[in-house]
Amino acid sequence: MPHALVLVGRGRYEDPWHDHAATSHALVALLEDAGWTARLRSTFPDALDDDVPDLLVVNAGSGPVDPAFDGADDVWRPFHDRRAALTDGGVPVLAVHQAANTFEDDPRWAATLGGRWVEGTSWHPPLGDAAFRVVDHAHPVTADLADGLAAVDERYLDLQVSGPVHVLAVADHEGTPHPVVWATEGPARVVYSALGHDVRSYGSPSHRALLRSAAGWLVG
Repeated sequence: MPHALVLVGRGRYEDPWHDHAATSHALVALLEDAGWTARLRSTFPDALDDDVPDLLVVNAGSGPVDPAFDGADDVWRPFHDRRAALTDGGVPVLAVHQAANTFEDDPRWAATLGGRWVEGTSWHPPLGDAAFRVVDHAHPVTADLADGLAAVDERYLDLQVSGPVHVLAVADHEGTPHPVVWATEGPARVVYSALGHDVRSYGSPSHRALLRSAAGWLVG
């Protein structure tokens, strides 16, 4: 039975717009329904010290940096080194929604992810019923989405995508396609999905199918 570690944003990696705890529990429930074991771990500096999972799931954001509250950057450097070592060692990553805006203190994260949210450039229309267009129905991550991908969610636009990413789904806005789901293959496989603002998104059958397929492909 494959094992997933779900990183939950807290402190400098938590923001006021997302219920990290609730959405992380939804991710755990989805993985367990798909036959995984899953463990929740908040983003403390030692969060990755005692676990080598089959899959690392990142559900974290970006908050105020206060060294008096949760440590200076050098306190967090071993955490980021450990995260990079896991990826370099082949542990795949599933990153969701606000994870494009996390770990700003480590440029390696954006390189692993294949893109990120850029303050002042990236944005989204108001939360609501959202449809996303699958652009590759042959890829294992999106092969089960013949009826499309939709959820009550935000449509992230103008994310900065970099590196050799394989775009799987886009959000169309005023005639322009904006990548929102992509996959990369390097030392480890990585999937980023911009879906997942709150628990309503995780109730979408097509979003759930996407995540199940992504998890399976990542460890396949």
